Amino acid sequence: MQPENPESYSASAQAVWPAAAIPGRPGAHLCAAQADGADEAETPSGLEAIPDAEPTHGSKLLDELRAQIAQFVIPPSPEALDAITLWVAATHLQPAWQHAPRLAVVGPAKRCGKSRLLDVLTETVHEPMLTINTTPAAIFRSITEENPPTLLVDEADTIFGTPKMAEKNEEMRGLLNAGHQRNRYVTRVVGNDHTPHRFATFAMAAIAGIGDLPDTVMDRAVVIRMRRRAEGEKVKPFRSRRDIPALNELRDRLRAWARPLLDEAADLEPDMPVEDRAADTWEPLVIVADLAGGCWPRLARVACARMVAAEEAAEEDHPSGARILADIRRVFVAQREVDSLSTEELLHHLRQDPEAPWAEWGRGGLDARELGRMLRAYEIKSGNVRMADRTQRKGYMRNKFLDAWRRYCPAVHPVDADITRGED
Repeated sequence: MQPENPESYSASAQAVWPAAAIPGRPGAHLCAAQADGADEAETPSGLEAIPDAEPTHGSKLLDELRAQIAQFVIPPSPEALDAITLWVAATHLQPAWQHAPRLAVVGPAKRCGKSRLLDVLTETVHEPMLTINTTPAAIFRSITEENPPTLLVDEADTIFGTPKMAEKNEEMRGLLNAGHQRNRYVTRVVGNDHTPHRFATFAMAAIAGIGDLPDTVMDRAVVIRMRRRAEGEKVKPFRSRRDIPALNELRDRLRAWARPLLDEAADLEPDMPVEDRAADTWEPLVIVADLAGGCWPRLARVACARMVAAEEAAEEDHPSGARILADIRRVFVAQREVDSLSTEELLHHLRQDPEAPWAEWGRGGLDARELGRMLRAYEIKSGNVRMADRTQRKGYMRNKFLDAWRRYCPAVHPVDADITRGED
C-alpha cells in the first residue's frame, strides 16, 4: 500500500535543541515541545536578552580558545562548542570549585571526533592526566587537594561498555562519581603496618567513549554528543609538532589570567537557569563566563539551559552502532525510495532479513519501542503518516534519515540525490 504523507510532516530533517528551561517556572520549557507539530526549540526566555559587556582580556582569551577548538573538531552545536571552551577554562580554577564537572564526550559510533577532542583538551587543560590502562588506585594517589590534575579518559566504552565490564570497573565509576564533589574521600590502608589513609578524589574529568556512560556519571557531566562529519565538513588535521606549541601557549595565557581570580571565583554565586545537580555541574562554567564578561555570560547560560533540557528529554537507553540505519536504508531502497513507511511495515521488512539480527532481537523480535530507542540516538523520531486509504498510522519519513545516512552509512547507497529531494 503506497502511503500519502501530510504536508506538515514532510519537512527536511534538522537537528534542533528542545525548548530550554525557564528560571522560576519548572516544567514550562516542555510546553512547546509537547505542542502538536512543534519542530523547533524556542529561545530560553530572557537568556538571549542578557546584554553583552565590553570585551575584556578574559573574553578575548575565551574567543581565541573557542576558535582553536573549532579548527580540529566539529561539535554538534554552537552551544556545545561554548560549553567545551568554558569547561577547559574552568580546569584552571579547580581549587575554587565546590563541584568538578565531568565532560562526557560521547557518540553513537566510531570516528565522531571524540579522541581528537581529547587531543586538544590534553594541550589546553590544567595538568592533564591521561588514564589509559591506569588503575583507580594510581589515579586517586595522583590527586592532591591543593592542585588536582584534570583526568582525561578515552575509550570509556572499554571500561563501561557492557554490564560485565561495568561491574569489573565499579571502582573507577565510584571514583568518577565521588570526585564530582569536594571532600569526598576514599580510605585505603598503606604501608607494612596497614595504616588507614584518606585519599582525595576531587578533580575535573573528561571521559570519551562510544555510547552513553553510566547514568551516575552522565548525571554529573556536561554532555557533548559528537557526530560523524558529513561530506563537505572539514577540520584541520592535528599535528603534534605544529599544533601543540600554539595550544600550550594559549593554555599558559589562560592560566595566567585565571589564577589571580581564584578567590573571586570561589565567592561568586551566579544566577543559574537550571536547578539541583545540573546547577552544581554547570556553575563553574557560568562563573568563568561571568569573570570573562563580554558575550560569555549570555552564551554560558543559553548553552546551560539548552543542553540540560536536551539531556532531560533524551531517552536513557541509547544502543550504539549504525547497523539499524544501514538496514533501514536498504529497506527504503528495496521499496523504491517511498517517501515513508509505517512503523509496522518497516519492522516487518527489518525482521524479514535473514542476515540481520532483528528477527531475534529481544524476546519476540525488534518492536516499535526498541526501534524508537535506537533511532533517538540519531535524533530520528516517528510521526503520523497518512496511508493511501486515508488512514493515519505511526511511521517514519524517509527524509528524516538523510543526515544520519550521510554521516554513519554513506557507503550503503549514495544519498546525494536524496538530499536534494529532501530539500525541495
